[in-house]
Amino acid sequence: MRINRLKIYIILSFFILLNANIFIISSQETSSFNVCCEKTNNGAWCQNTLEDNCDPGYRKTPTSCEATSFCKLGCCFDSDEGICMENTPERVCDVNAGTWSDNPSCNIAQCTLGCCILGDQASFVTLTRCKKLSALYGLETNFRNDIRDEVSCILTANFQDKGACIYESEGQKTCKFTTRAECANSIQINNTQQDVEFFKDHLCSDDELATNCGPTTETICIPGNNEVYFKDTCGNPANIYDASKIYSKDPNYWKMIVPKSNTCGANSANGNINSKDCGNCDYFKGSICGKGDATYGDLICKDLNCYSTSNGNDYKNGESWCLLQGESGNGQDAPGSRHFRHICINGEEIIEPCADLRNEICIEDSISSSDGDFTEAACLINRWEDCINQDNEEDCLNIDRRDCYWSKDKLHFATTGGKVDLGGEANSGVSGVQIGGAACLPNIPPGIKFSIDDESNQICSLGNSKIEVTIEKRLIGGEKCKTNCEALTPAWVGRMNNLCNSLGDCGSKANVVGRFTNKGIEWKIDGKKQKINAGILNSLRPE
Repeated sequence: MRINRLKIYIILSFFILLNANIFIISSQETSSFNVCCEKTNNGAWCQNTLEDNCDPGYRKTPTSCEATSFCKLGCCFDSDEGICMENTPERVCDVNAGTWSDNPSCNIAQCTLGCCILGDQASFVTLTRCKKLSALYGLETNFRNDIRDEVSCILTANFQDKGACIYESEGQKTCKFTTRAECANSIQINNTQQDVEFFKDHLCSDDELATNCGPTTETICIPGNNEVYFKDTCGNPANIYDASKIYSKDPNYWKMIVPKSNTCGANSANGNINSKDCGNCDYFKGSICGKGDATYGDLICKDLNCYSTSNGNDYKNGESWCLLQGESGNGQDAPGSRHFRHICINGEEIIEPCADLRNEICIEDSISSSDGDFTEAACLINRWEDCINQDNEEDCLNIDRRDCYWSKDKLHFATTGGKVDLGGEANSGVSGVQIGGAACLPNIPPGIKFSIDDESNQICSLGNSKIEVTIEKRLIGGEKCKTNCEALTPAWVGRMNNLCNSLGDCGSKANVVGRFTNKGIEWKIDGKKQKINAGILNSLRPE
């Protein structure tokens, strides 16, 4: 019996298709200590006490804490919360991740106080603290560093009160609905400052004010506000539009400011979209003041949601979603395809392409809320580069580090020194992709530029394979394959092509416009190029 070895390999070459911390330091009677403990057994820091009270894991010294370097007092600045703590030991500050300064009274730039305006409230804090509070309440940062004391800061908040500003004009008592500050500073007629009187929370149409401003059935949109408002005869906004609250039906509705939460449709699930009778719009529920057919006036809560979008679905205002060009994931993205993020903004569908060549991929998820699910999408970096170097499923599917999938198609990458061995015809033995095992592959294969360059060759050549097949020839005649026989079958060619597709725009596949090519694959047995049955690759064509 004679055994001959045939070297069989397949080369798949590339082609291109189209919180604030509080520190407490308690004091001890000087007669009851003999050392300074950096930390005591009960967890207190920098205490003058008895030596037995010291935590053995920390420093101690037979002197007062004020004389030590590790308990020296200074200023500790919490850069996250924007809070400054005077007379704080350096060690305490370090433990709590603060920034320590050798200035016990905190006379440093970061601790400069100013007035933080928060709507109709104010707080005398640092700039960093102001930013923190503003973000917490969803407000723009309004920091006044020209206000140097807390009393003045609190008084400034009162200036934000809204109400009726009464003054004389052309012999008549008239009114402007504004803030207390604007009322005191802005009413001028013929360049002469007018004597004014401010009535907090009153509307200019209040009968008790006896102004020339009266109620109407007209409505108005106010810049920066979402709702539809009644308008008085002086052009001032009144309360939120409610058809059942015109003056003849409810005179009291025209006296004082009524909060949004106490007006019509406050609990509406859709923000009173297209309501003829209620102007209590809610931008976060998909409505805002706009032109429309109302019982009174010509303004309604305009619908901001998107309907019958590109994928046939309806979306709420502010929602975003992914739209892909064909099948995606598990290496199935077609050459030339790209990921797109769509956003519904004020009733319009906006399209944002992710980075070309699938350098970015679109990720979509839903958030549950009291108003239902809300869809959000984002374009993220495609982390495919180190997929093929992962040799176990857990590392391969670690979505915190990479974007891969684990293929159990009885193929794996041969490695040399922990790296994939690209091999080549000049090398002896096996190299590249081998039969058996499993492979870690890019979930979204990268695109390749429409050019022949080193990068293209490097990516697609990862799919090259050189496999040694053992065939036993008998004396009487006939032969029998003994090892790696699978590499002789067209089915193996198909599986290899799928692997090559997963590496990038390599192998044979239909591109994004449906054009199919089989020029990206070559199959040789003992150096002779083999004809690939059309049926093998035709099965990859789109229907």
